[in-house]
Amino acid sequence: MAKVFTTDNFEAEVLNAEKPVLVDFWATWCGPCRRQAPIVEELAEAGYEVGKVDVDKEPSIAQQYKIMSIPTLLVFKGGKETARYVGLTPKATLEEALQ
Repeated sequence: MAKVFTTDNFEAEVLNAEKPVLVDFWATWCGPCRRQAPIVEELAEAGYEVGKVDVDKEPSIAQQYKIMSIPTLLVFKGGKETARYVGLTPKATLEEALQ
């Protein structure tokens, strides 16, 4: 299951992670986000480091990473953003970015 990232755990879980991490910026009212969710969950079940940030509950994280549209998916490696995908993104694309 995908983790839930908040201001309390973002640094430890994402920025200080040893493996690449996928962060899904989403909201409960977002239709495309709901369609992206099963793909994100599949990646989590496959063993990738995956988590979600609810932009309504964690606006400071969304502002920090300049999230203008959702879903936006960011890949972090070594504490740095290495990839950004806006809109529905295929599983294969995300898997490749997490390698």
